[in-house]
Amino acid sequence: MFNSKRYMTKGIENSIPISLQVYLWNLIDNLPEPKDYLQVFRLSSFCDKQKIVHEQEEPEYSAEYSISCKNLVNEKIYVIDDETHCTMLLASEY
Repeated sequence: MFNSKRYMTKGIENSIPISLQVYLWNLIDNLPEPKDYLQVFRLSSFCDKQKIVHEQEEPEYSAEYSISCKNLVNEKIYVIDDETHCTMLLASEY
């Protein structure tokens, strides 16, 4: 899973720094198998750090990260693998 061509929506392109996009893709790439087709990221700022909560439903998985980031973001992001392509989008674009 998540080996297909990768895409992003305009919302991601306009509001999520490229370094953070790459970080999120790396979290998916390093996730142990099996991976759910839907990955959820909840981004928030906390004490001048970027807080990231990464979740999936099946099998259940949740992890929290805190990283230094120049532009802090407060968004919910979905990454969906439909087996032909993988798309990163803001939850508000779903």
